[in-house]
Amino acid sequence: MRARRLSELVELMQPAAVEVVGDDTVVGADVVLDNRKATPGSLFIAIPGSRVDGHSFAPQAVAAGAVAVLGNFVTEADVPHILVEDTVQGLSWLARGLVREERARGMVSLGVTGSSGKTSTKDLLAQVLEAKGTGGATVAPVGSQNNEIGVPLTACRIDGSTQFLVSEMGSRGVGHIEWLTSLVGLDVGIVLNIGRAHVGEFGGLERTARAKSEIITGLGAEGWAVLNADDPSCRAMRDETAARVAWFGEGDLPEGDLQVAARDVVCGESARAAFTLVVTRESETISAPVSLRVIGRHQVSNALAAAAAGLAVGMTIAEVAGALSAAESRSDWRMEVVRCSEDRIVLNDAYNANPDSMAAALRTAANLIAGQRRSHPGARAVAVLGDMHELGPESAELHAEAGTLAADLGIDELLSVGEHAGIVAEAARTRGIEARVVTREEAAQVELAPGDLLLVKGSRSVGLELVADAVAKRIGGVPK
Repeated sequence: MRARRLSELVELMQPAAVEVVGDDTVVGADVVLDNRKATPGSLFIAIPGSRVDGHSFAPQAVAAGAVAVLGNFVTEADVPHILVEDTVQGLSWLARGLVREERARGMVSLGVTGSSGKTSTKDLLAQVLEAKGTGGATVAPVGSQNNEIGVPLTACRIDGSTQFLVSEMGSRGVGHIEWLTSLVGLDVGIVLNIGRAHVGEFGGLERTARAKSEIITGLGAEGWAVLNADDPSCRAMRDETAARVAWFGEGDLPEGDLQVAARDVVCGESARAAFTLVVTRESETISAPVSLRVIGRHQVSNALAAAAAGLAVGMTIAEVAGALSAAESRSDWRMEVVRCSEDRIVLNDAYNANPDSMAAALRTAANLIAGQRRSHPGARAVAVLGDMHELGPESAELHAEAGTLAADLGIDELLSVGEHAGIVAEAARTRGIEARVVTREEAAQVELAPGDLLLVKGSRSVGLELVADAVAKRIGGVPK
């Protein structure tokens, strides 16, 4: 945000109950939750947590340069305070006010949701929007800031130069995305897919679809709903929005205001897809080639979603195709390829896992090992797979499916970590491959011969990124 006095921030936060204690000081551009990230002139948000209370770290934030604190009470930091009853709510009110102000100026707000692919798509979309030749800035989440804290924190980075705000929106129940959209006032809402991630918390696919559809139900007639035509649940959302509809997919696309398709898709041993981007609008069809740099066949759908959103806000097909072909992964531990000594590869996709992303990772590993075997005929694909959480009563079946798929795709060895490790390993063994249950520490000791590939994939809480980093360091890689 631009520099403002505390009284101006309070005005933006209305009609919330807000009190200023201390001088009406000027705060700078940065709004921070972590005292270690405080900068000169920043506003520190003190959020109570289950293990630590941010209020306790206010003095350290001030020592690092923060000039004011937003909190529940006056801390030991000798600076002005903005006091609210609920700090997360206070952050939300601030974000809502900032977005309302900048949208009135002309800023466009876009949101992305779906069961999988949100972070990859937001990264692609940000790079597409950055290619629009009008000089305005694009603000997008760093990493996976997709909840009631991450969405408003991202929004607080906008200022008068911002042309596009991109929000990633996750949810674990009905009403969550509705709340997030109330903060950022979307012009474009994107639904990628409805899958089995968090299905245990949602209570089934139908409730998952209902929760995700909240990103488009509040759009006005001049807005855009960007929907995946290849997903039946997304197709069914057509009547849930008053907005214009942009369909994307690889199959037949329904009638709509904009149709964005991938044709002639190829994905070889590099695991990087290429396709013809075909766009139909007002009975006119044009096309352009796209060659993705991001890893994985599944990225085609993510790229189409980003393309549709870019076209919806006025970009040309040439701008979109060029940006997609140049785009790279911006978030750690998502299809991150670490090339190591003796042509060995560590594929670090350990940020999170659900049945759909697990399948995508395994298929990507199968593509890559096929390429490795051209120069190393005996190269092996080894997979370290961790638990997938929040799957409800289907958890055992879905973990078994992961083990079965790994074997069917030609993974040579499977190391399984976590509560459901035995289920995954047993399913893989019944298909004839070597599979065993290991600890995270044991997995980190896996040996790779020249040309071998290691896939590391699991839910965030399993911490398998530590395995990927340890192995890569040991065999001459340069992990982030």
